[in-house]
Amino acid sequence: MLTRAVLCLALAAVVRVGADVPEEEDNVLVLKKSNFAEALAAHKYLLVEFYAPWCGHCKQLAPIWDKLGETYKDHENIIIAKMDSTANEVEAVKVHSFPTLKFFPASADRTVIDYNGERTLDGFKKFLESGGQDGAGDDDDLDLEEAVEPDMEEDDDQKAVKDEL
Repeated sequence: MLTRAVLCLALAAVVRVGADVPEEEDNVLVLKKSNFAEALAAHKYLLVEFYAPWCGHCKQLAPIWDKLGETYKDHENIIIAKMDSTANEVEAVKVHSFPTLKFFPASADRTVIDYNGERTLDGFKKFLESGGQDGAGDDDDLDLEEAVEPDMEEDDDQKAVKDEL
């Protein structure tokens, strides 16, 4: 009887831990508030769509985002992800409209880059291949581990991102 109780508790713990593991949907990583920090730590370059399920622009973007996920599914450094911002609020990431697209490149300060370019497969590919420069915008509201404002000149971290991509 005691063995059965211990087994049930162990199984419940496994199910609970497994619930925080990011799922994949059409080659796009599905993030939640509970696994967002873990996903940032686990992946070098993360391009995330913060969306709302009811948003018309998000629905229009969905097939393109899925194709982007398909395009980069075998890339060892770049991960395409999405997060339902109506159900998951990450305080460090400010979302003012839907969809909001942010690139989290590997760098010493993990400075985040807003994507403000064309919402096309080619536009996203150019952005990723440029290390987040082509189609980038400023994010004044971001406080991800006290991220510093990026310099106007390209620093060594940005050059390394371009070289690695």
